[in-house]
Amino acid sequence: MRFISFRHRGQIAAGLLLGEEILDLAAAARLVEERTDVSSVLAIIRGGDAALASCQRLEARARSLAAAVLPAAQVDLLAPIPQPARNVFCVGRNYLDHVKEVAAVGRVRGTQPEVPQFFTKATHALTGPGTDVRLDRRVTQQLDYEVELAVVIGRGGRDIPASIALEHVFGYTIANDVTARDLQRRHHQWFKGKSLDTTLPMGPCIVTRTEIGDPRSLELSLAVNGHERQRAHVEQMIFDIPTLIESLSAGLTLEAGDIICTGTPSGVGFAMTPPVFLQNGDEMVARIDRIGELRNRVTEG
Repeated sequence: MRFISFRHRGQIAAGLLLGEEILDLAAAARLVEERTDVSSVLAIIRGGDAALASCQRLEARARSLAAAVLPAAQVDLLAPIPQPARNVFCVGRNYLDHVKEVAAVGRVRGTQPEVPQFFTKATHALTGPGTDVRLDRRVTQQLDYEVELAVVIGRGGRDIPASIALEHVFGYTIANDVTARDLQRRHHQWFKGKSLDTTLPMGPCIVTRTEIGDPRSLELSLAVNGHERQRAHVEQMIFDIPTLIESLSAGLTLEAGDIICTGTPSGVGFAMTPPVFLQNGDEMVARIDRIGELRNRVTEG
């Protein structure tokens, strides 16, 4: 299943992507008197297996629920979880080629990290497909892109072993970890430069873990104005997804709906010669196969 959040006639709702159409889950549930809370994607995730089963039943009956089916062109897609309960977890330096390119421009040592390097992005950084990423020249002159696979936690827990970590995953989506490089350097840490408003485009949907299967086979890429900058496979990660979940959850409780951005491959703008940063009007298109594409434009203001 492919879960989305969308706005229609001023209301925000959860839905399922059905090709060029959307099944409004709350509307469908009312039609057939399903009592599970499917009012938001976060509610569905927190509802566990019962909520997923309810959504599967609604999807199977979609053809007979015409009143709950909308043309995709008539709605505004939002980030799949528009308002996360807490900051988005992120992983730095998780592709070896990216580690090497950063070292080549003298930012950090080129040695492979011994443990995952975690940081967070503030919730107000989140934005959805087709929205503008704000470039505020008063704050930053060096805005950069980073395509990433994002993992959405389904079943929370603490001290989760890598051997069963994928059982705690609800699904996967696309993230673009837009970063103010000059703020990173100025503040000597990652949070401020990673957390400006609108600098975490995410979407277009969350594809369930069972539909994706083995995430290591996924290919991710990013283009700016039609020119490819990044391309890699998830299997190239230094720390795979089970390892990330095990490490992050050690002594730290993960909750249903938590999001983990798993790192970006090589090809970022600041590592180019000379560096190339995002400009007003640039269009970024992040893609991950079996999930879709995430398209956002940079707007100065």
